[in-house]
Amino acid sequence: MGKRKGIRKWLLVLCIALALAGAACFAGARQLSGKLASQYAAERWRGESGTAYGQVSCFVPVDEKLTLSQIYEFRTNLLQRLHESGADADTEETLFVDAWSCSGKALATTDLGKGDANVIAVGGDFFQFHPLLLLSGSYIQGSDLMKDRVLLDEDLAWLLFGGTELQGLTLKINGVPFQVAGVIRREQDFASKKAYTAGMGLFMSYDAWSAMNEGAGITAYELVSAEPVKNYAVSFVREKFPIGGGEIVQNTGRFSMGNLLWLVTQFGTRSMQKLGVLLPYWENAARCMEDYCALLYFLAWVLILTPGIVLLVSLIRLLRRGRDKLAEDVFPAWKDGAEEFVRVRQRRRWEKKHGKHEA
Repeated sequence: MGKRKGIRKWLLVLCIALALAGAACFAGARQLSGKLASQYAAERWRGESGTAYGQVSCFVPVDEKLTLSQIYEFRTNLLQRLHESGADADTEETLFVDAWSCSGKALATTDLGKGDANVIAVGGDFFQFHPLLLLSGSYIQGSDLMKDRVLLDEDLAWLLFGGTELQGLTLKINGVPFQVAGVIRREQDFASKKAYTAGMGLFMSYDAWSAMNEGAGITAYELVSAEPVKNYAVSFVREKFPIGGGEIVQNTGRFSMGNLLWLVTQFGTRSMQKLGVLLPYWENAARCMEDYCALLYFLAWVLILTPGIVLLVSLIRLLRRGRDKLAEDVFPAWKDGAEEFVRVRQRRRWEKKHGKHEA
C-alpha cells in the first residue's frame, strides 16, 4: 500500500512538472512570435484607428522581372476597389501603404576605406515595414525628391568612416557619389542573424539603383491595406498582383497558433523550394521563427495533454473502483438494511393487527 502511494505521489509530481513545462513552451512561442517587427506592419499602421488592416508580401522568381509601372497599375486598381467597397478611412493616404525592394552588390568607397557592400534597393515606405534601429540620421523615403541618399549599416559605417554620426557625409557607390542619410543597426533576434548572411551593407533608393543597373527588377513587394472584410487584402493581391510564378504570403495571422500547428503537418515538405524564388532575409527569418514557434506549440500541447490523459485515466479507474465498492459493499448493505426495515414494519403491522405489543 505504501509503495502504491509513493508511485501516486511521484506521478502527481510528474504531471505538474509536465504541465508547467507545457505552459513555459506556450509562453516561449508567444514571446518569439512577436520578435520580428517586419511581420506586424499592419498593427503599427492601424495605430489607434478602428479600421482593420491586412499585410501581404509578394516574392517574384529570379528569372522574372517586376517593374514600377506594374506596381503603379496595381496601386491604382487597389485604390479604386477600396473606394468601391466603402473602406472606412480618413484619407486616401491611410487606405494602404506599400514598399518594394531588390538586392545586389556594389563597391562602396570613401577616402578612409572601401569594401564590397550588400545593397538593398528600396521604394515606397520600406522602413514602415522594417523599422530598423537608427543610430544616427534618418531613413530614406520614397517621397524624397533627391534619390542620392543612402542608409549604411553599422559595420559598413565603421569601415568607410570609422564612426556612426555620418549624416551629410559623402561616399561613392560604384563610382557614383551619394550622401549618407543615416546609420542603422540590423535586427538582433536570432532568426534574423541566421537569415542575414550577406555581410555589411546599405539601403538606397530603387530609382537610383535601377539607374545604375539597367534592367534591375523588383523582387519583393509588401503591402498593408484596409480590409472591409477579413482576408480582403490577400484575396485582392491574388486576383490582381502580377506575381507570375512567384509566391504570395499573408503576414497577418501567420504566427497564430492555428497556422503554426498547421505547419507541423507540413514537416518535410515546407522547406522544398519549387518556385525559383530567392527570398529576402526578413522572409527567411520569419520562416525560421515560424518553425521554432510551431515546434514550441506542438511540444506545449504534448506536454499539457500527457498529464491530462494520465489524470483522466486515473479518474476513470477511480470511478470504476468506486463503482465496484458500491456494488460489493454499499449496495448489499443498503439492500440488507432495506429488507430488515421491511421485515420490522411487517411484523409491527401483524402484531398490531393481532393485538400483540412488545413489552
